[in-house]
Amino acid sequence: MKIIVLNCGSSSIKYQFFNMTNQEVLAKGVAEKIGLHGSFVKHEMKDGTKVQLDGEILDHQQGIEYILGILKSDKYGCINNFDEIDAVGHRVVHGGESFSNSVLINKEVIDKMVNCIDLAPLHNPPNLKGIYAMQALLPNVPQVGVFDTAFHQTMPKEAYMYAIPYSLYTKHGLRRYGFHGSSHRFVAGQAAEMLNKDYKNLRLITCHLGNGASIAAIKNGISVDTSMGLTPVEGLIMGTRTGDLDLGVLLFIMEKEGIDSQTANTLINKHSGMLGITGVSSDMREIEMAVETGNDRAKLGLDMYHYRIRKYIGAYAAAMGGVDGIVFTGGVGENSPETRAEICKDFEYLGLEFDVQKNKGIRGKRAFISSDNSKVKAMIIPTNEELVIASDTQEIASKI
Repeated sequence: MKIIVLNCGSSSIKYQFFNMTNQEVLAKGVAEKIGLHGSFVKHEMKDGTKVQLDGEILDHQQGIEYILGILKSDKYGCINNFDEIDAVGHRVVHGGESFSNSVLINKEVIDKMVNCIDLAPLHNPPNLKGIYAMQALLPNVPQVGVFDTAFHQTMPKEAYMYAIPYSLYTKHGLRRYGFHGSSHRFVAGQAAEMLNKDYKNLRLITCHLGNGASIAAIKNGISVDTSMGLTPVEGLIMGTRTGDLDLGVLLFIMEKEGIDSQTANTLINKHSGMLGITGVSSDMREIEMAVETGNDRAKLGLDMYHYRIRKYIGAYAAAMGGVDGIVFTGGVGENSPETRAEICKDFEYLGLEFDVQKNKGIRGKRAFISSDNSKVKAMIIPTNEELVIASDTQEIASKI
């Protein structure tokens, strides 16, 4: 079965085309600046050949049409005709309380996704545009929705509820939903494989650390808590997002700076986090370089970043009554030995014996970074959200 996976943003479309017989990626790429001047598609072929194709892309349908044309082209393609595309998998950011699993997309599903737009006004509309575009371009090909929030729908009520008037939960669905669900699910399964233990008999803390970052507590195969909330702003300090913040601080800023809710939203999402603290960048590599030159604010930012993660790990170990494994994934988690070392130090009380030599220099590959005798294992596991989406799509589409 050949499956195309789409991740549609407001002005971009990321894609991967899989042959699920061997889980091989036949092609992948991204269409950028959709609806803007200077649109282009970056396309990578199976052999690693990369090409950038420039052209006007007015909307998502035209962008997907362009991508499909590249996949079928003589020069850059990997299929002879569109009949070779057996199914389409879509990353959908917010499924609210409606979706606890991936689903075959139909009118009822789309209607529920539309009802979730208020919960994710920046993400769900472009996700839907991708679905509408595929309905128009390949109307007979089944489409599957894979929701970032679905994996965390197993959280108990005491973990996901906010201490606001209960009527606001029943009226607006205001609660913790969590995100990065496909990533947390994937690396947890990989961790069980590495540990050679039953996935449903483990206590795992999975740390997805990238420009966006979240931690999940996974007990006996299900998510019991996660750091992101109603939106992806809550939790860890991120590249440009505040993470946990006293709501009184935001109200104070709005009053003293004379800003409205939209500007405040931009402040906490785009101008805060590591960028706001350090004044250097949202990129951890640039911040680490600034620390080496003696930049005190960059050092403060890193100290805060590490402390917040360590605090969540301790909290989740307590919530689960212990922990068997701590997993690092995402751009930072997979590629920053320094970050992993700072987070894992002094965790002997949890049963973790961190191995500095194993950790040193490892980037982007599966590995243990705890000692052989460590009771709690620390691991690096590269995430693969696209493969999760493709696998769910295959499972659902094959039953039609």
